[in-house]
Amino acid sequence: MKNLKKGIALAMAASLSVCAFAGCNNTNNTSSTPAETPSGDTTSTAAPDATGGKVYYLNFKPEQAELWTQLAKTYTEKTGVTVKVDTAASGTYEETLKAEMAKSEAPTLFQVNGPVELATWTDYCYDLKDTSVYKNLKSDDFALIENDAVKGVAYVIETYGIIYNKTLLNKYFETDGAVVKSVDEINSFDKFKAVVEDIQAKKDDLGIQGAFTSSGMDSSSDWRFKTHLANLPIYYEYKADGIDSTSAIKGTYLDNYKAIWDLYINNGTCEKTMLSSKTGDDAASEFALGEAVFYQNGTWAYADCISEGLTDDDLGMLPIFIGGEGEENQGLCTGSENYWCVNNKASEADIQATLAFLDWVITSDEGRSCLAKDMGFVTPFSTFDDGYQADNALIKASNEYIAAGKTAVSWNFSTIPSEKWKDDVGSALLEYAQGTGEWDAVVTAFVDGWKTEYEAVNGAATPDA
Repeated sequence: MKNLKKGIALAMAASLSVCAFAGCNNTNNTSSTPAETPSGDTTSTAAPDATGGKVYYLNFKPEQAELWTQLAKTYTEKTGVTVKVDTAASGTYEETLKAEMAKSEAPTLFQVNGPVELATWTDYCYDLKDTSVYKNLKSDDFALIENDAVKGVAYVIETYGIIYNKTLLNKYFETDGAVVKSVDEINSFDKFKAVVEDIQAKKDDLGIQGAFTSSGMDSSSDWRFKTHLANLPIYYEYKADGIDSTSAIKGTYLDNYKAIWDLYINNGTCEKTMLSSKTGDDAASEFALGEAVFYQNGTWAYADCISEGLTDDDLGMLPIFIGGEGEENQGLCTGSENYWCVNNKASEADIQATLAFLDWVITSDEGRSCLAKDMGFVTPFSTFDDGYQADNALIKASNEYIAAGKTAVSWNFSTIPSEKWKDDVGSALLEYAQGTGEWDAVVTAFVDGWKTEYEAVNGAATPDA
């Protein structure tokens, strides 16, 4: 059915374009607004009959909250269909979804982050097999399929790594005794560690506060380390064992996890004892103000960087090296944990209204422009191939690694057994960083916690209707 490219890396490579990219507003506040569908778009397949229905989208991404609200308003103005958009605060999506699903006016459109979370919500997922949003998907690699039913469809492919300030890094290259003279020489953990520690030693000469931005461990920032950074030891263990999931992680690469975490917290802009109070906004501000050279984050951070005064010429991205086998050929971390699901418990009218809204989002000029250019999404839909691809310095960096034949690191977040596992790992990371705990506690949370949570989740029932 889909003779299109397979694999996330190829999807990213095909995303390179010359479209302009507009910044988006960043907010962690809940927002809601009406909205509705477009007119006369020739790329759209037949849309469902949305007569009498309404849409309620529980958005996962705070950084795109205002843009979703604006898009919803545009749709409502065009069609008269009410579209409500609420956004869960950062790090609270699952608990917010559970609370909202228990209400009489539950979300008609929500998201899961992959197969593990799908197991919780599968009984709530409408089969998208015959819908426009699935038929325009480039590959089944971007769908959650269970017993031939399409339960979820990815709507954005993202990339993360170590964002760096090119201007500051080039300034370092010019210092006496610089470990390297070009970013191209940084292709391993050992080399990266030497550069980071040399930059930290020369921070006063460079006019910075630290090599890395603060590794804040509040809910607006800890996901960068308990999930995104934790993906690296999971990835290398899966790769070594030739698997793509497990009920019992071994922790083969936890020494490597410790090494990169130590590098972050020992060479940052603040003392390790302050990490519990540092936020994601703090890290973003430190990077934008030129107080640090390195910042672990992803392509979604581009708009904030630009809005704070950085330019494309300032921005690059390195892989997260942890000392894994063959890492000289490693690329950036690329994948998705964002899958749209339609609530099959909603009324038929609301289901059809929601499907019509999704059809408009991925086929109309307004919808495609907002997702690709304003939100900066690289999407897996064929409808975006005609001039609607995001284009920014961080996406270009990803595509350059792909063009150079580097192997993208797959996202394995969807195999993490539960949110509790992440929280327990995050708590142990913080205790270790601030000196109130030992690294053994991180190992216990990572390995023993994985097995415990896997068994707990597999035995858990789906939420009450």
